[in-house]
Amino acid sequence: MPELPEVETTRRGIAPHIHGQRITAMDIRQPKLRWPIPAHLPQTVQGLTVLATKRRAKYLLLELGHAASSQAAESLLGTLIIHLGMSGSLRILQGEPQPPAKHEHFDIRFGHTCLLRFTDPRRFGACLWMPHDESLAILDNLGPEPLASVFDAEYLFQKSRKRVVNIKSFVMDQKVVVGVGNIYASECLYLSGINPKKAAGKVSKAKFTALVEAIKLVLKKAIDEGGTTLKDFVGSDGKPGYFAQQLNVYGRTGAPCPACQQPIKKISQGQRSTFYCSNCQK
Repeated sequence: MPELPEVETTRRGIAPHIHGQRITAMDIRQPKLRWPIPAHLPQTVQGLTVLATKRRAKYLLLELGHAASSQAAESLLGTLIIHLGMSGSLRILQGEPQPPAKHEHFDIRFGHTCLLRFTDPRRFGACLWMPHDESLAILDNLGPEPLASVFDAEYLFQKSRKRVVNIKSFVMDQKVVVGVGNIYASECLYLSGINPKKAAGKVSKAKFTALVEAIKLVLKKAIDEGGTTLKDFVGSDGKPGYFAQQLNVYGRTGAPCPACQQPIKKISQGQRSTFYCSNCQK
């Protein structure tokens, strides 16, 4: 599924095209996604301007309102919250709009020559509305961003004390830290030399220092590279990311470890595949 780097890549891809643009229409063809798209949404967003394009965890946040004018300051009315789910993508289409395909569930139109199209074959994505003076539990209960300064070894060490859950599941817990998905968790644990089966409460502070450094490094690099190449994910330009070409362990069962040449192992944790080197990760 699209992870934090894929979502950030999407945000950066669409932002220049929609920032400051006024929504002229929203066409909903399939409202039954992970949560139903609110019936009022097309009417609510019509005529509003995109004031900012942000990201929180794996959620894209389009802040909508009225742009500043000589008579009035900029005013935020609400936020359109979009989640890509397991297989979703957003693309900018310019010029004469192409007829929607089977799994292209909604369009946000900006004038007659530009639209933002949401595609989601599995329909696990979402599109919700949050008025500016309200909040949603799905955002309120999230942990810190992994690239923020508040996410450091001390925070992770203190959060892990007395926790018996395995370290991979621990760092994938969105209440602990957001955006460290399955692929990146395997990669970061490999780089920090931590066995994914080890209890989080048994990991030393020194190892957490290495793990935090690995998480920040890997996620920054993945964002720069355009995300991980997954069969379901494409960037906002329709092209896949290329970070998967540099993966050390994920999806490499039986292949030699880049460091010691021992075969990479695969296990299942929480119904997800985990890849690691039993020799390098203790």
